[in-house]
Amino acid sequence: MSDSPVDQERLKDKVSLILKVNYVTSALALVFAGVCYFGLNIKQIIPIVFIIFGVCNLLNIWAFHKHKNSTTTYHISSIIALISAFIITLYSGGINSSFIFTLGLIVFVGYVTTKRYGQVYLILVFCLVFLIFSQSIPDFSITKNVIPEVSKNLFNLLSVLFSIFLLGHIFGKNLLKTHHALYRSKKELTAQLEEKETLLKEVHHRVKNNLQTVSSLLSLQSRNVEEARMKTLLKSTQNRVISMAMVHEMLYMRNDISQIEYKSYVQELSEYLIRSIKGLDSKVQLKIDIPDIKLGIDTAIPLGLLINEAVTNALKYGFADEEEGEIYIVLKKELDKQYVLNIGDNGKGFPETITYKNSKSLGLKLIHNLTRQLKGTIQKDDSKKGTNYIIRFHEVTQQLHPAV
Repeated sequence: MSDSPVDQERLKDKVSLILKVNYVTSALALVFAGVCYFGLNIKQIIPIVFIIFGVCNLLNIWAFHKHKNSTTTYHISSIIALISAFIITLYSGGINSSFIFTLGLIVFVGYVTTKRYGQVYLILVFCLVFLIFSQSIPDFSITKNVIPEVSKNLFNLLSVLFSIFLLGHIFGKNLLKTHHALYRSKKELTAQLEEKETLLKEVHHRVKNNLQTVSSLLSLQSRNVEEARMKTLLKSTQNRVISMAMVHEMLYMRNDISQIEYKSYVQELSEYLIRSIKGLDSKVQLKIDIPDIKLGIDTAIPLGLLINEAVTNALKYGFADEEEGEIYIVLKKELDKQYVLNIGDNGKGFPETITYKNSKSLGLKLIHNLTRQLKGTIQKDDSKKGTNYIIRFHEVTQQLHPAV
């Protein structure tokens, strides 16, 4: 998977910052070495370390242009800087040396890169500072201050200026530039995301309108059909279309267009089916037990169609015209995005000899096919009166080829 524009921008800025810091610190280190040797009369250790640091840093930059691995370049630079700053601090006054502040800059750059790297270098610098402090204890000291007494104040001044220059001109300036670039990228991405969400909501709205148009056409067509069986088929098809339209309508109405609150959807769908098939004076009671579950469209539509078929079959075949009855729908979420749907009625039921394979009922066949589409299993619960099912399924994250 390719990186997002923001990630690419961050990587580009990170590489730019690392290279710029390396170039500047290498040049300053070589200049500092000359000042120490010729201007401050520091002949031991310190100017040599500055030269080695500058040369190694330049070689590290040259190596980066070969392997293009910014993380490796960063770590090599940090390790060289840690070792060099540690040695210079030890031989320029130890815990009292102003050059010790450069160790803090290394920690700062670590946190700029990532929080994890910053924490690692923070621990390393803490350990080095305690080691430097131990050299101020006479019994443990194995190093000495090589800076002449007359040059100490000037060396400390140059060390402080060195740290301030790196912190302000290099890190501060580049971090501010990076911050503004990321802010612009984030603002652009937010605008693009809002535009896409608006377009998606409009798509759901149009799909809902188109499905309602299909439903209206089916309703008009059924009025011109006299045969009862054909009327029933058209009505069943209309209900299936409406069950899909309801999903798109709910997605359009919500701020989160990726998921719908399933309890309200099932409630609205089931109540519509009861009114449509049994009328407003129906004696069939509806019991729904669904927690606050949100499902994506790839799960919501096939599951909605499944519930539509089960409730429709119960209303058409489970209860006589004015007979009282009960339809229950229980949906529970288990581990690993697995769900259990208990759905059924206390109506007449049908013989055990009838299965979806030998049945002429399209609804029964659809229930089994939709269960497969949900990557689930279906079991008929014969311990209860009527027709009852236990369906276990997984949430579908992507559905390119519907199984129905």
